[in-house]
Amino acid sequence: MPLSSGEQLSHYKILSMIGKGGMGEVYLGTDTRLDRSVAIKVSSREFNDRFEREARAISALNHPNICTLYDVGPNYLVMEYIEGDSLSKLLERGPLPLDKALTYAAQIVDALSAAHAKGIVHRDLKPGNIMVTKNGAKVLDFGLAKLSHERLSTESGASIETVTEPITKAGAILGTLYYMAPEQVEGKETDERSDIFSFGAVFYEMVTGQRAFTGETQAAVLAAILKDQPPPMSQRQPATPRALERVVRRCLEKKPEDRWRSAHDLKPAIELIDLDAPAPTSASSSVPVQALSPEPKARPWFWPAIATGLLALVALGFGGYRYWQANSFTDLPLVRQDVNLGLDVELMPPVTFATNFAISPDGARIAYIARPTAGGPPRLYTRRLDRSNAIELPGSENPRHPFFSPDGEWLGFSSQQKLYKISVDGGALLPLMDLRGQFQGAAWGKGMMIVAQGGLPLVRIADTGGSQPTPLGPFLPGEIIQSSPQLLPGDESVFFATNLGNETGLPDPNKSRMDVISLQDQKRTVLQTNTAVARYVPSRGATGHLLYTSQGGLYAVPFHPGKLEKQGPAVPVLSDMLIVGNTVGKYSVSETGTLIYQKGSPQATVGALETLQWIDNTGKAEPILAEPADYDSARVSPDGTRLAIAVLEGARQNIRVLDWSNGRTTSLTFGDADYYYPAWTPDGKHVVFTRSDGGLYFAPADGSGQRQQLTQSVATKAQIASSFSPDGTRLAFAQRDSGTSQIWTVSISRESGQLRAGKIEKFVDSEFVDTVPKFSPDGKWLAYASTRSGGPQILVRPAVGQAGQWVIPAQTANFPMWSRSSQDLIYTTLVGQGTPQIMAVHYSTQGDAFVLDKPRVWLASVPSNPHDLSPDGKRLLAIVQQGAAAAPLASREIVFLQNFFDELRRRAPVK
Repeated sequence: MPLSSGEQLSHYKILSMIGKGGMGEVYLGTDTRLDRSVAIKVSSREFNDRFEREARAISALNHPNICTLYDVGPNYLVMEYIEGDSLSKLLERGPLPLDKALTYAAQIVDALSAAHAKGIVHRDLKPGNIMVTKNGAKVLDFGLAKLSHERLSTESGASIETVTEPITKAGAILGTLYYMAPEQVEGKETDERSDIFSFGAVFYEMVTGQRAFTGETQAAVLAAILKDQPPPMSQRQPATPRALERVVRRCLEKKPEDRWRSAHDLKPAIELIDLDAPAPTSASSSVPVQALSPEPKARPWFWPAIATGLLALVALGFGGYRYWQANSFTDLPLVRQDVNLGLDVELMPPVTFATNFAISPDGARIAYIARPTAGGPPRLYTRRLDRSNAIELPGSENPRHPFFSPDGEWLGFSSQQKLYKISVDGGALLPLMDLRGQFQGAAWGKGMMIVAQGGLPLVRIADTGGSQPTPLGPFLPGEIIQSSPQLLPGDESVFFATNLGNETGLPDPNKSRMDVISLQDQKRTVLQTNTAVARYVPSRGATGHLLYTSQGGLYAVPFHPGKLEKQGPAVPVLSDMLIVGNTVGKYSVSETGTLIYQKGSPQATVGALETLQWIDNTGKAEPILAEPADYDSARVSPDGTRLAIAVLEGARQNIRVLDWSNGRTTSLTFGDADYYYPAWTPDGKHVVFTRSDGGLYFAPADGSGQRQQLTQSVATKAQIASSFSPDGTRLAFAQRDSGTSQIWTVSISRESGQLRAGKIEKFVDSEFVDTVPKFSPDGKWLAYASTRSGGPQILVRPAVGQAGQWVIPAQTANFPMWSRSSQDLIYTTLVGQGTPQIMAVHYSTQGDAFVLDKPRVWLASVPSNPHDLSPDGKRLLAIVQQGAAAAPLASREIVFLQNFFDELRRRAPVK
């Protein structure tokens, strides 16, 4: 029976009835002890102990956008009394102004975030449970739906308390139904993502003035929630920004795992919405890709192909994705589109494709790195495949390895030793973590998680930033790198590339492999050896294929990610992909079955033979030896008459000295171990080198004596000799250890014609990869390559004493070489698709300062990184693969392969 004015419930005095709800009547009352107005919800039945316990837990919520629950009685709840109108009443007048809708939406999401952080889910979010006051929005009845309602089952639609009529009765549709998540309709377990769906429906209605899901009966409404996509918001409210449309569309995804993972993640996306951004055109507002039409404007490169062919392929891809989701596999033919990523003159200023690209999980967008033709650092660009214009992402200068979020709405990338994320449409640059060393890739999981590599073992971070990275596990003994991570389905394990290195601590192609590490117990499993840049693709729904590059090609093998088992043999699938160093391929795969890759020249296989060549600054090459061999490294003697080379002979690598005037060779080692990286003493009498135990050894250059140990080896470390001071009293070397490398020096003396090591000192304290230290001809300076700024750069420091550090002004700089005939520092940089270019920079000294002039091009293109410079400074010593100079290293063509999953199932079926 309704209560009358003046009645008491404990110390609460009833003033008047103000409404009815699912639980019963709602009254305006007074708390006589605190003399404040309250709202009292009275139930027709008494609460049980569990209800009272959980309601008291909900009362702990304290947030300006949440209606506070003050007290719980035997059959009533006492709540904050809010003066204002319900959102449902405001929406009866039509859509809200966009700025108001956005403000209220941010406040509602803030309330959800606060409640979800305490483990409280609303489960009945709707306009009737949101009050709008002069101070903004307040959400009512948090968590009470779970306490007062049964779940709606698939057998009966009447079990939820707010549904008081049969679901087939026309005209009896109640408010709650319009905002229920699909899992609620199906009677499945609900969580925070159910609130996000309901919020999306509320936000949609605030902007458009119309409900997202409608129907003439309750059954029709429920069916629409389960099966239908709401009309684009821009059709109902033309001023809707694209970013707002995307936010709401993701909220309303049918599967919980496809929505925003939390209100905490959703909040910054709402805050970044720019109401001044252009609204979608009528053509671009439609959700199905098939309905989109490219502009008829001519494009000078990539986009004529998109306009005439690739758009249709993308549409097919979305259709194929729907088939794939239903596990009804298609058998569509492989469709290939070669696209020239040369010069994009549509952008202002025009840009030239540089390197690195990725395709979004839904196959609808690509991201790539390009360099403005007018000059300046490379930047990150995104382009939808159904649009005619690219977007430059502000603040993305000098990016590396872009990667998409699972929903395709965000891009991660590294720049200047930090990992960032940014909206694919631009906006604020959000820092995620500091990097240590050179960035080698990251993976974005569906559970608010990113696994990243930055010069050290893999770490896990929240994709919202602000948290400390959690290491996934230590390096194994001898392991020198972990890279290219990928989260396998379920986000319970990480698939990544690793290299145990050879005995010197350097990468060994024969020891590269793919491992999986569990995020639960850090257990590691070896999946595939002699591979690089591997990727799992869901080509068979619950199972799929592993793709990996090896020996100059792309291979595929059927694979079950849950069992971590191969289910068939590996087969080759591509032969014209750009493969760098025989292992690292450039490709990206969408979850819809589109593979994109960069074309390259046919590559030699692992173990291909090489030639030693002189190359001058005009590009003229002169072979040193007629017979090719498997060379590892080479250095020129101080007098320019001999070479010290590391060459593979049978199963062992040895050090040889070659006199090219007569072709005579002298053996310094004899196959009892592997030997690497020779370095000459300034008088040319001895050669120092690294043995496979990691220590430094030396031998007379004329072969007149036995090799002897110079420094003691250290477990898991490798010492690599690089350069002597001009007087021969100091040797600079790099010491590699578990993904890092530091510069050290050791004092050298002579006794009876033999070298003796003295004091060993760390030259620079670093946690990055610092390598190839080289003394200047006068011995005053030491130049070396370092990854402390991300990509390799060359630093110059005083060899002794003085403080100071100078950086070669280049985006990437490696392999420093001092010219003894001029005051030039020669180095290697990368241009275009990774082609080495030789640069020179003149230097001088002013007191204790090292002064650099503007760098200049010494040689525009070279087929291989040089190993040394001739004493006269006119020729480079290079190890060149046979056939490598016959064709350019890379093409600027990107190949799109549509229906690639169908091709995988045909070529690599499960046995």
